[in-house]
Amino acid sequence: MKIYAAGPLGFSEAGRLFYYDRLLPALTKAGHLVMDPWKLTDQGKIDAVLALPYGEPRREAWRELNAEIGATNRDGIDNCEGVVAVLDGVDVDSGTAAEIGYAFAKGKLIVGYRGDFRLAADNEGSTVNLQVEYFVRASGGTIAGSLDELLRALESIEHR
Repeated sequence: MKIYAAGPLGFSEAGRLFYYDRLLPALTKAGHLVMDPWKLTDQGKIDAVLALPYGEPRREAWRELNAEIGATNRDGIDNCEGVVAVLDGVDVDSGTAAEIGYAFAKGKLIVGYRGDFRLAADNEGSTVNLQVEYFVRASGGTIAGSLDELLRALESIEHR
């Protein structure tokens, strides 16, 4: 299955280590083709904006690049069969939640991964934000609590 890997892990060094050393290799080893949104935008463009001095030119450069990144990620979701969404944190990352909503509206399968044991739900009947969880489950997906559980969930979904 061609999978878009949604989540905030690319923002931190610890997150990138898990993402590139554990999550993506596990998905690839299981036979999935992974679309990595953190690699869809040319790093040189980001570095060029970061090199600008603080002020209006830098803000405008970010505005332009942000629109490009958003459109590129939208296209990535459009060109995948499903989304694996990292749901860790005290609340689901807002960008990840947006990607989940978009993927649901496009009829994509969504499987959540939550390896974080902290409570992060609206009430005791959900694992994460109830709307995010609704979109995941209504897409035909589930929320996995470990990498092994995530891989089993993807395998069982593929064999339906």
